[in-house]
Amino acid sequence: MPAPLKQTARRALLVTSATLASLALTAPVSVAAPSPSPSATPSASASSKPSATPPANMSTVGGARLGQAGTQVDLADGAPVLPKNLTARSWIVADAESGDVLAAHNAHWRLPPASTLKMLFADTVLPRFPKTTQYKVQPKDLEGVGSGSSMVGIKEGETYTVHDLWLGVFLRSGNDAVHVLSSMNGGIGNTVKEMNEHAEELQALDTSVVSPDGYDASGQVSSAYDLTLIARSGLQKADFREYCSTLTAKFPGVTKKNKKGKTVRETFEIQNTNRLLTGDYDIRQYQGIAGVKNGNTTNAGATFTGVAERDGRVLLVTVMNPEKTDHNEVYKETAALFDWGFQAAGKVRPVGELVPPKGTVQASAQPGANDSTGGSGKSGEAGAAGNVSQKPVASAVTGNGSRGMGVALAITGGALVLLAGAAFLVNRRWPLPDLVRRRR
Repeated sequence: MPAPLKQTARRALLVTSATLASLALTAPVSVAAPSPSPSATPSASASSKPSATPPANMSTVGGARLGQAGTQVDLADGAPVLPKNLTARSWIVADAESGDVLAAHNAHWRLPPASTLKMLFADTVLPRFPKTTQYKVQPKDLEGVGSGSSMVGIKEGETYTVHDLWLGVFLRSGNDAVHVLSSMNGGIGNTVKEMNEHAEELQALDTSVVSPDGYDASGQVSSAYDLTLIARSGLQKADFREYCSTLTAKFPGVTKKNKKGKTVRETFEIQNTNRLLTGDYDIRQYQGIAGVKNGNTTNAGATFTGVAERDGRVLLVTVMNPEKTDHNEVYKETAALFDWGFQAAGKVRPVGELVPPKGTVQASAQPGANDSTGGSGKSGEAGAAGNVSQKPVASAVTGNGSRGMGVALAITGGALVLLAGAAFLVNRRWPLPDLVRRRR
């Protein structure tokens, strides 16, 4: 299996202290369906559709140009032009390792996120429960699931593992699974609070969470920039990578007696709704795709954040609300931006950067922090990660974890780790482990 992120020298890390402090990470939710269809808004208090034009003043987190309306790109000699016929209200193309933003369009426009917000939900709640934990669903757990929500089919009185529930969240974008996990996590209110706190820690300051499942709600917004930050954080977790790259799985159904009078638990197959991962009749499975999450609601339209690898380079692309309503348009525009990004990498000057979490900035600023590559190590430019795997640790999986058709991004397992006496500084990179590539 080839080493994915170019050369191991690029990720040379200096460890001068064994004292580690865990950095807690959190994540939001959104709404997607197998064939994305608009979700009905719950009441008159639900958010209205965004205006047709971006605001004059937007956040400048990551760079001044990212706060400007319109397309931001700085082409050097030999760089390809951006794809034609892009209709999304907002999009961004970034290098997942270095954090360089290669191009963007209204990157900080605060828009309804739909089920892409579930990335934040997962990044926040995933570390709380071992995947083998079992939970019996109570009627109260499913209260408040919005009308028209995408569902995986959870039944009251049935017992599910946490692993089952996360498959329901990522593959079927099940709002019922989100509500059950939120109930386990102290309730909807507590989960929303933790998601908002985690968004602030990630410096995803455009994001405001109202509903953990991404269902349209007044004041619930994010941005292409923030969703990309959130995806980058989530992909640091092995379980996150596994779930977002799983193509199909068996999901528990109802318990009943068979013809022989024996009590059995039925199962049914669920499939990932990410069409760049699975393909569809009008779009091919994208080469090198590794997740992450799609969404669609009445107010948000279609949204998608994806990660893909090619020739040792890993890119993140987020696309929000294409005006063109063709089938799978959000995936088609994402694929076009991926193609452009892989061709343009090294031929464009960055127009901004994906900032690291607040805790990472603080760690890199500590006295005695060293840059193993001779970089400047300026505060705000260094990424931190622990237990960086040198071996592929994830792949697209089907069913009970068997290898599937897709590819998975293997970024550091578990939560980010802060080093008290030494920072991992690689030219302000946030180190990523290996990718398992699809063999063709």
